[in-house]
Formats: sequence, C-alpha cells, structure tokens
Amino acid sequence: MPRTPVRTRTNALARGRRTLHTGADRWTLPLDPAPALLASREEAVAYFARRDLLGQAVGPVESLWESPGATRVLRGQRVGGGWPYHGGNLRLRAQEDYEQLATYTRLRELVEKFGMTREHPALARAARYLYGGQTREGDFRGIYGNQYSPNYSAGILELLIKAGYADDPRTRRCLRWLLSIRQADGGWAVPLRTLGAKYTEALGLGEPLRGDPAKPSSHLITGVVLRAFAAHPAFRGNKQIHVAGELLLSRFFRRDVYPDRSAPEFWTKFTYPFWFTDLLSSLDSLSRLGFRADDPRIASGLRWFRDRQARDGLWDLTLLRTGDKTLRLWVGLAIGRVFRRFGAMD
Repeated sequence: MPRTPVRTRTNALARGRRTLHTGADRWTLPLDPAPALLASREEAVAYFARRDLLGQAVGPVESLWESPGATRVLRGQRVGGGWPYHGGNLRLRAQEDYEQLATYTRLRELVEKFGMTREHPALARAARYLYGGQTREGDFRGIYGNQYSPNYSAGILELLIKAGYADDPRTRRCLRWLLSIRQADGGWAVPLRTLGAKYTEALGLGEPLRGDPAKPSSHLITGVVLRAFAAHPAFRGNKQIHVAGELLLSRFFRRDVYPDRSAPEFWTKFTYPFWFTDLLSSLDSLSRLGFRADDPRIASGLRWFRDRQARDGLWDLTLLRTGDKTLRLWVGLAIGRVFRRFGAMD
C-alpha cells in the first residue's frame, strides 16, 4: 500500500496555505504573506521574510550591505557623517537642521531595509554625526530649531539602538530625558503644542518652550516615542512605558487632540520604514512591549488587517511615498512580523 505523502512545511508555503494565528481564539489570516514576498525577487524583502516569517536560517545580514539598494542610499554622505538635504523651505533653513533630517531619513532606510549596524563604517560615521547634535539634557535638537522634539529624538534613537548603540551612555541619557518629559497622563506631546504655539513662531526662539505637562498627550507623538523604548531590551519592560502603551491603545482609530495629522484616517495610512504613528507602527511597538493578542483592542487592530488581506497574501492599503515601488512588499512584511510576534505561524 503506497504511503500517504507528508505535507511538508515547504509545500504548504508554496501553496500559500499556511496561516498565521494569534491569541487563544486562534483566528487566522486567510493567507500567509511569505510566498508573495519571496516571489517578488526583492533581495532584502526575501531575506527578512525567510528570517522573520519562516524562521529559516539565513546568511549574515552583511550580505545586504553591498546590495545596489544599500549602495544608492549611501551615496552623497558627507565626510562628517551626515547627508545634505535637497529641497525644503529656504526661509527656514537657518532655523531648522535639514541635514539632521536628511541623515535621519537615510538611516531609516539603511537600518530598517538593509539591517545595517555600527559595524559598517558609513553608519558609524552617521551615528557620530547624529550624537554630535545631542544636547546636555539628552535630546536631539535642531529639526524644530531650538525647540524640544520628543518625536524626532525618539525616531533617531530608535535607529541608533537597532544599529547597535543600545548600551551607549548617550542612548540611555536620551531615554531618561524622554521619560522626564512625559505628560501627566503617561504619554508624550510636543511641548510647544501644549502651549498652543505654532512651529513657525517657536522656531525663532532662542530657548525651548517647556510645555504644559497637564495637557493631554498626543497619540501621534506617543506612538513614535514608544518605538524607541520598544527597540531597547532593557527599557521595554519599564512600567511607565506600559502605561504609555495603554494610552496609545485607548486612542486607536480616534482623532488626535492636537492639529498635527489629527484626523482618524491617518491611523490607516502607511509607510515603511515607519515614520508617523499609524495602526501598523503601533501594533509593531506593542508587540515588542509585551501586549497580547487576547486584548480586545489589539485584536481589533489585527482584525482590521485580516479583513483587508488581498488574494495574493499581501495588502492593498493607502500608502504614503507611493514613488517607492517596493513599499507594498515592505508593508506586507511588517504586517507579517506583527502577526508572528502576537501569535505563531503554522
């Protein structure tokens, strides 16, 4: 009697039948996104899909550092470690550090898409440049002139942590600074916004506005700041960070209290690497902070993605930066990672 063929894991993947499930109720994505990501032939996407979604052994991430995509991002780096900014408001250039913004933008690509770390000389130079803009208080100042910017400070720090600077004293100083400027409700806001000030008015001030900690937090700012703490293995278990995560969860699909990207529809406009706070970037952070899929609020976010999965296993969502032809793939990978962390892959 012939033996019944064993359905191997590889065969199941090829047919796109493997599912992702989360929580005790084990509801699933209709399709596994991994086959579509592998079929794209995007080298970096395929690498991370194999590693993070399939759990396969892959070669060293350094193999991506010499790829054409990484080489393009590295072009134009200045001797001092930063990148020049092309464009922007010329009237505000004297007040805002556009080179810091350009360097932050390049670092997002190098770290998140190519896994680059401090072992690469160009990234080490960029880190020296960015840390050079750190104040004695601990924040990274310049993109908002002399004003405090918890969102950009945390955004820069998140990448430096992922690039291997988690144990650097300058990293810990910034994390402590972020904890020190929380709003009373446990989240964060741009201090000048809590006073009703406009960015253009505050940029010309010589000293930073301290803000009103009694005012409510912004979920836009809180979500960005949480990404830095979620990336740090020693700080992600901090009780104060869990409080901030609860606050972010309570704001899902709601309007922000401040005018910056305040409309509820911004929860469902996506990009990768993450920039603003949206549903995907929030779930990504919360999955690292110990929140569970059996929390009804987490489940509602996961269900939103499950209900919108396309027939090829990826998603057709509202994407920012539509000039990036690979963005749909990267967003699909990020969604798969979130489901993987919240549950398991069969």
